[in-house]
Amino acid sequence: MSPSPSPQEQQYPSVNRAVNSWQFGQSLSIDPIGIVSTCSFNCVYCPLGNIQQQTTQRQIFVPTSQIIADLQRFAQRQVPIDVVTVKGSGEPTLALNLGEILAATKEIIKQPKVVLTNGTLLGNQSVIDALKLADIVAVKLDAVSSNQLRQINQPLETINLPDILKGIEQFRQQYQGCMVIQTMILSSWTAETQAHYIHLIKRLQPDEIQLNIPSHSRVLVHQLESIGDDLVESRSYSCQNFKCISAKELGAMAEKIHNATKVSVRYAPI
Repeated sequence: MSPSPSPQEQQYPSVNRAVNSWQFGQSLSIDPIGIVSTCSFNCVYCPLGNIQQQTTQRQIFVPTSQIIADLQRFAQRQVPIDVVTVKGSGEPTLALNLGEILAATKEIIKQPKVVLTNGTLLGNQSVIDALKLADIVAVKLDAVSSNQLRQINQPLETINLPDILKGIEQFRQQYQGCMVIQTMILSSWTAETQAHYIHLIKRLQPDEIQLNIPSHSRVLVHQLESIGDDLVESRSYSCQNFKCISAKELGAMAEKIHNATKVSVRYAPI
């Protein structure tokens, strides 16, 4: 097990209050990353703003013991939830204790466990083994080309789309749970882009596709949100707005993808 948390770590709540999402319903969120946003991507739409630390190096950010203690406090309150979601301030598979966290969560809360990942570490067998403990793994796939990946997800230079796709395939071959592909649509897609996406979906064979649009402006400066029992004092900060595609266009795209792949497609309400 992980070492006991320091007093500073104990002040950071690793479990968020239940929030509602169209994808998974009422969710209790576990943050295994902590106060410094850490990810291998720096997505242009990320609600955290510019990622403070970009890396692919796995480590323990929040001790398992702290997460267990925070989960137990929530379990005692008996807050009604549909799922437990592991996400937080960056890429959760960077957490070296992800497997411990999922195993402990299964012992405390019976609802399904969901992990949201950008897929950049799915070629790592240790990551795959940890994710096998999740009931649902939602993998980000916003790009169908290397150029699109650079524009939207802004990954580290060592990360490329072919390796991401190979990792997702490797994960799909071993994972027995529900694999979801989540795709953020920032602008209208050409017929060629849609065709390439359909080709990738057939290759990756997910159980479900979720088409998302930005639900809020992007924070340009990182700000820790209210995620514990106490509200964090709100502050003003600059944002970047996105022009979303229409509901009609999003619906037509979802129908086209479903008809071509026979995979269930759900999309964000506009």
